[in-house]
Order: sequence, then C-alpha cells, then structure tokens
Amino acid sequence: MKLAKRVASLTPSATLAITAKAKELKAAGYDVIGLGAGEPDFNTPEHIIAAAIKAMNEGHTKYTPSGGLPALKEEIIKKFARDQGLSYEPAEIIVCVGAKHALYTLFQVLLDEGDEVIIPTPYWVSYPEQVKLAGGVPVYVEGLEENDFKMTPDQLKQAITPKTKAVIINSPSNPTGMIYTAEELKALGEVCLAHGVLIVSDEIYEKLIYGGAKHVSIAELSPELKEQTIIINGVSKSHSMTGWRIGYAAGPKDIIQAMTDLASHSTSNPTSIAQYAAIAAYSGPQEPVEQMRQAFEKRLDIIYDKLVQIPGFTCIKPQGAFYLFPNARKAADMAGCRTVDEFVAVLLEEAKVALVPGSGFGAPDYVRLSYATSLEALETAIERIRRFMEARA
Repeated sequence: MKLAKRVASLTPSATLAITAKAKELKAAGYDVIGLGAGEPDFNTPEHIIAAAIKAMNEGHTKYTPSGGLPALKEEIIKKFARDQGLSYEPAEIIVCVGAKHALYTLFQVLLDEGDEVIIPTPYWVSYPEQVKLAGGVPVYVEGLEENDFKMTPDQLKQAITPKTKAVIINSPSNPTGMIYTAEELKALGEVCLAHGVLIVSDEIYEKLIYGGAKHVSIAELSPELKEQTIIINGVSKSHSMTGWRIGYAAGPKDIIQAMTDLASHSTSNPTSIAQYAAIAAYSGPQEPVEQMRQAFEKRLDIIYDKLVQIPGFTCIKPQGAFYLFPNARKAADMAGCRTVDEFVAVLLEEAKVALVPGSGFGAPDYVRLSYATSLEALETAIERIRRFMEARA
C-alpha cells in the first residue's frame, strides 16, 4: 500500500535510532552506557504520584474538556503569574498530551501549504518534522558556536520572507543548553513585531538553569510581545513527568481556540489522571524540582571539566537543560572517522558508549551527551571515551 507523501518526507529521529542500537547491544549482553536520554533519571515526586492515585480512587477516570481541566488551567495561570509575572485567562491556555503535542497542534492550525517557519540550528529534532507535517517549510538559521549557538537579530531579519509565519525560540535550548538573555530576546522580538512574525517560545527546560543564569520568557518583555507569542511548556522536564504526557500552550485566544477544536477531534483530551497529577505538580511543594536541578548542576560541573580535557573535544559550558553539545569534528578525524556520525557509531561498537550525533539537530560536527543519568555512569562513560581516543589516536 502506498503511504501518504507527508510521512515519506519525515526524517527518523536520531535520538531514537541510537537508543535502539544501544538497547540491541545491551540485549546481547554488552555493558552499554547510554547518554542519549532526553528525560530526567529521577522518579516523579511522591506527592504527585499520590495525587494521581487519589484521582483514580475518586473516580476521576473519565473524559475531561478537550482543552484541559479548569483546575489545571488555573494552576498554570498561577504558575505564569508567579514565575514570569504574566497574566493569562483560561481561554488563553490549552493543555495537551505533552509539549510535543502542543507544538504539533499549533503548527497544524497555524500553517498553510508553503508557509515558512524559521528554525535556528542546532534545533530539537521534531521542530522541522512537525512543520513539514503541517505543510510548512522549515527555514534554517545557523546559530554559530562563537555566538553560543544563538540566532542574531540580523540573521532573523535576513531569513524573513513574505511567506514567513513564525519563528521558534528554544531557551534553554535542546541540544545546546544555551539561554537567551532579556536583551537578546528583546532585539529578536523587535524584528518579529516589525514583520508580524509569530513567536513560538519553547520553555520546557525553564526550571533547569545553572551557574546563576536566569530564564526569561520573551512574552514578559512587553504587552506587544506577549500578544505575538505562543509559549510552549509542560511538567515533563521540571517535575520529571515525561511519561505522564502533560504539556500546554499559552497565547492569543483565537489560536488557542483553534488548537482546542483540533484536539477535540484528535486526542479528545489529555489523560484525566495525569492532569490531576499536574495540578499537584504546580500546587504542591517545589523542593523536589530544586533538588533535581542541584543534582544536574553538580553532574554538569564534574562531567564538563572531564570532557574538555579529552583531546579532540571542545565544548561551551551550557547554562540550562541537561545536555553537553561538544564539537567532535577533530575527535572524529583523530579516530580515523570520515564523519561525526561514523565516529558515534564506532564509539558505540568499541567503547559501548551511546551518544547522539549532531546531524539530527542540524549540526553535523557535534554530538549530544545527556547527563540525565547517574554520576557514576557518567564518569565511567567519559573514561571509556578517553581510553577510546587514546587507543584510536
């Protein structure tokens, strides 16, 4: 049977591909350390789990409104007021089946065939694929390493055409961990306002910030920018709830209503029990969030110092998320590999360490290394990489 053209254009996820290969080796009995994880290695906090159990026992196992429980919307509104000083109404919030689903739904209601979305590289792997699935065209702007991988206002201005519908800003970034400052966001925002470009602000890693850095939402910089911004967020990374699948979007009522209407015909609603868990995540104690952040920062400080001592790797120290994104082009050359993708494959086969090639993020000279695993496993992995490089070089 012939499949639809829209799926024929999809690029398989580089993250899932390397994870599958690592699992295959593990199943064969090899001691593989996987550093491809895009989720915290902590369990969901107990009070959140307890809230889900309570919801089930009380019979909250039925359909909910397509846009999310009113009580959860209220907690999200309180969160925006508390963290960003932003004011939203329930009609400006939609709860989705994870932040990825929020993005997917947004592009489906926003884009017509041929509409362009500006995506800075390196990018999260699903951005271009979701744009293409909606009939849109990804337009890439190269975030240069010398500018901490961040897009400049001039680059944004040059990429805008009459077909430009939106630009994606991901801060803190997956895969680089870089954060845009308020001044940088303001400058980008002025370009967007001048050209009528919608801002899609992916803030899913906002709670995982290190080294005294500060997360700023572009929507909080002015009322005009708030009106032209859709914020995407969720509890997956902040509260270690990746499997619960609760994300949300906040923005102009007409866009949110369209997203809600589409969701009513696709998912019906996010899982009822997970929504009650998310209510507890935002209304309950936040100490587990800070404890997890501190653990990640400790790992980052230790692992970063060890990695940059290995010949062939250079890396900007990230300010957020839980990834290192080193340049491995020289390491690949030293190891006798033609490409960094080949280097990642050989490293997995010989050293039993799984990294994610940067090609999947639009940056083929780099690799992504997740430190969302135990410090012991991280230190062992870095030592294996060091020995591999010594043997190869």
